[in-house]
Amino acid sequence: MAAGGSARARRFDAGRVCLDLVATEGAGGARGPGELLGGADRLVRWLREVRLVPPDTELSAVDGEWVACFRELRAYVRFLMNAQLSGAAGPSDALDRLNALAAGPPPSPRAVRGADGSLVRTLSSAPDCAGLLAVVARDAVDLLTDPVARAALRRCQGETCHRLYLDTSRGRRRRWCSGGACGNRARV
Repeated sequence: MAAGGSARARRFDAGRVCLDLVATEGAGGARGPGELLGGADRLVRWLREVRLVPPDTELSAVDGEWVACFRELRAYVRFLMNAQLSGAAGPSDALDRLNALAAGPPPSPRAVRGADGSLVRTLSSAPDCAGLLAVVARDAVDLLTDPVARAALRRCQGETCHRLYLDTSRGRRRRWCSGGACGNRARV
């Protein structure tokens, strides 16, 4: 259920769905006009863009409470990833809460025949907030506990940007979240 590798025009792809959630805080990691989880409609768009749910999944239950829960998870993931990068232990309450969220049952995917006969992904039942939070929290737990993936965790070196991403470049020498944005600014 993690994010796929396909390119998306509007969304920064950090390489892991948990890092994509952290990137919803906006460019530079600061809240404000760049906030991508500014309401239920934006959360629905993000859930679809990162492929936590199939594109046609009914998400009418998404409301302000869901937004608050995803923002809370985002804060825990950000704290723990930043601590990891700085070599610190990180706040234990954030780790406890992350583990509690990861323990929830994620939505069950199913393969069904589409109108053209090809297999498409759907969910066995309507997704709930706890289940979708569990998917993202488990991704964060996987990243934090996998030494190879953890070694690829980086923070953008752009002057005003604090985005986190996985460096999967050859030679592991990527310095910016985006060569076209932060990279160009640094070179200019």
